[in-house]
Amino acid sequence: MTLSNYLHRLTQFKTMEELWHAHVNQMGRYGFDRLIYGYTLFKTATSLGDPDDFVILSNHSPEYLNGFLAEGLYADAPMLDWALTNEGFASWRRAHDMARAGQLDPKTQAVYDFNQRMGVKAGYTISFNSATQRFKGAIALTARRDLTQDAVDEIWEAHGQDILLMNNVAHLKILTLPYHAPNRGLTKRQREVLQWVGDGKTTQDIAILMGLTPATIEKHLRLARESLCVETTAQAVLKAALHNQMYAVVT
Repeated sequence: MTLSNYLHRLTQFKTMEELWHAHVNQMGRYGFDRLIYGYTLFKTATSLGDPDDFVILSNHSPEYLNGFLAEGLYADAPMLDWALTNEGFASWRRAHDMARAGQLDPKTQAVYDFNQRMGVKAGYTISFNSATQRFKGAIALTARRDLTQDAVDEIWEAHGQDILLMNNVAHLKILTLPYHAPNRGLTKRQREVLQWVGDGKTTQDIAILMGLTPATIEKHLRLARESLCVETTAQAVLKAALHNQMYAVVT
């Protein structure tokens, strides 16, 4: 598939699942068979925010994701540290060189050793441009186990600009698609009431518009707040909008 054909396909996807499946296959053509993509809209000067609010896509094994994400190793990953303060792309040779020179602190060394044991040895990290200080997005492209970093660097020398372009377009498309975090998806009714709230309607207004009782509207709002793990309806509207979960429901 030509570059232009693939970019055209990327712009046409309607769901996150379709896009991710195609992108994993496309990156596999260049030797990157395991990917982990993520972004947060809640970054601060000292934190990436609540991990439950991260948008994460990956085809790594459950065992790897459990260690890297669930157990929090990502917080000390050397290439993530690079991504937080840089934009563009970087070879994982950087991490290898630091490890050989003894420049990794104990926590970072533990993450490096974990990656080596799990066959996550060679690859590239892309850190996407951030429009605000609250946003950070990146993707780690892990090469096949039979490829060395030298081989991967040669692949990047030949195709790096195309790979970078494809990932940037995929990232921009992902930002437009609804993302339903585990246990945080909204029902059709919850999305609809939040949309009306966002339009400035009162509970009584929404009840009339939807043909329901005010008590039922309050129930949908309460469940929406619980699903999104927020305290106020205003926060629910904001979070649903940021994850593209709040939109006009056509019936």
